[in-house]
Amino acid sequence: MNLLLRERTRRENPKGSGEWKILEAAQKVPAVSTAILICDMWDYHPCQPALARCKEMAGKMNQAVALARKNGVQIIHSPSGCMEAYAGTPQRQRMIEAPHVEPPKPLDIQAPEFPLGTATNHGCDGIWDWDHGGSQKMTQQTPLIEIAEEDGISDSGTEVYNFMQQHGIIKLLIMGVHTNMCVMGRSFGIQQMVRWQVDIALVRDLTDAMYNPADPPYVSHDKGTELMIEYIEKYWCPSMPSDCLLKGYSHLK
Repeated sequence: MNLLLRERTRRENPKGSGEWKILEAAQKVPAVSTAILICDMWDYHPCQPALARCKEMAGKMNQAVALARKNGVQIIHSPSGCMEAYAGTPQRQRMIEAPHVEPPKPLDIQAPEFPLGTATNHGCDGIWDWDHGGSQKMTQQTPLIEIAEEDGISDSGTEVYNFMQQHGIIKLLIMGVHTNMCVMGRSFGIQQMVRWQVDIALVRDLTDAMYNPADPPYVSHDKGTELMIEYIEKYWCPSMPSDCLLKGYSHLK
């Protein structure tokens, strides 16, 4: 079973011109050699609009992940800071026990700063309810996304890399939040994986930015997320739509 991906990147042509061309290409990858990593889809978030968007996204995400899993794709759940909730589970243990593999020397990649500011209200575009949330904090991944027996759970980039090498994973697809924070910056995020020469792509309609329109570049929240996706396509890795996971499978050899 192969997974058919439609990946989108952007290339500046000519270099230094500020003119960017959208490039799209199809990639065929064995499903069993592919992993999906779900980044920080917690059961709570102090930014109430962000929490609402995550809840809305989780149903579609769970549908895509379930079908991908059924077709042989490996699923890794990465709710950062919540590993205690999964201590001793088979999903957690298989990530811990993957034999260590020394990653390659990280690539020295120079890229511009992110296009979004996050200074106002922690980057939240609504009510920030951390102080009033009492003991209600991030404790686990949202229950709206199923964790199956054969899945993995880790918030460590080293563990994720080890696990990928152990199972012959050659393609990593990342989804979740937030595109200008954890998706890019975690130890398992886009920047680190690209520097380790991992073939990674962002699932662009299953992500969100932590952005307040009161901050530069003073655009709507949705436009801010689009700008961050464009930035990733320009400087880091391709993006792809989730429908590749919902219907992009083939028995072609």
